[in-house]
Amino acid sequence: MSFLRKIAMGGGCHWCTEAVFQSLKGVHKVEQGFVAPLAEETEFSEGVIIHYDATYISLQELIRIHLHTHASTKTHSMRHKYRSAVYVFSEDDIARAKDGIKETQKDFTEKIITQVLNFGAFSVSKEQFQNYYYKNTKKPFCKTHISPKLNMLMKRFSKNINEKILSSQ
Repeated sequence: MSFLRKIAMGGGCHWCTEAVFQSLKGVHKVEQGFVAPLAEETEFSEGVIIHYDATYISLQELIRIHLHTHASTKTHSMRHKYRSAVYVFSEDDIARAKDGIKETQKDFTEKIITQVLNFGAFSVSKEQFQNYYYKNTKKPFCKTHISPKLNMLMKRFSKNINEKILSSQ
């Protein structure tokens, strides 16, 4: 019996974030677009909604992967557009998300700045940008920014990789 759940993540470019989570076992669907936290529904930043089977991959493992595949410790002038966040859909996930960040902090020397926020709103990207990496693997952006993240993902989180997805690239 599968146990489907959802969580949203913001971690820089949503094309990169989408490709990372599409590559994981237990992830059934990744919606790419723009996410806003509750009470700030006009403050959209790039992000994804991940539909996953918790019997195959835990929320804590998704958060760990998320924090290792984007600049989760860096501030920059475009942080409003590329917010580092975990957007939760339920009160139960708040503590799990915070615990996941706290546990993963041990892997970093710099402080993780990723926020845990209540999900507010989502606006899906245009169809031409959906599944961006797998439609555009040869484009310079994909080679420069997404492929290195997927290579790191394969090395560091190989047990979580869906080989069928990555072998199709």
